[in-house]
Amino acid sequence: MEIKKLTTVAEMLPNLALIQQLSPKITADGYERMLHEMVPHNYFQMAFFEEGRCIAVSGYWIATKLYCDKYLEIDNFVVDEQYRGSGIGGKMVDVLVLEAEANQCKTVMLDAYVENFKAHGFYYHKGFIARGYHYLKFL
Repeated sequence: MEIKKLTTVAEMLPNLALIQQLSPKITADGYERMLHEMVPHNYFQMAFFEEGRCIAVSGYWIATKLYCDKYLEIDNFVVDEQYRGSGIGGKMVDVLVLEAEANQCKTVMLDAYVENFKAHGFYYHKGFIARGYHYLKFL
């Protein structure tokens, strides 16, 4: 298995089908447009490849907030359906924690949908705690 940090839109575009397993409404045009907006603001992807095929990907941001100092935020964490339960997700979290440490982050954070109970158990098992609610107002 090969692990790559993706830093450019061109490197991230081929991962659309995998991203759509989590967010099926994202279109190719929308994905490209959003990446062009996100990458200049410290958005990256960590991708796991097996025989040249991307089987897991997680976007992440590195930034700073007053309440937690410098942080790495996991975003759009997806393991291909065929590989779920194989331990790749746990390895990907471990790689992202190492990335946070390498960037002198104080915190690793993420959002998980309220109804995604499997994710809650997974992240608790990896040492994350639920700290609050994430509110949205759609415009």
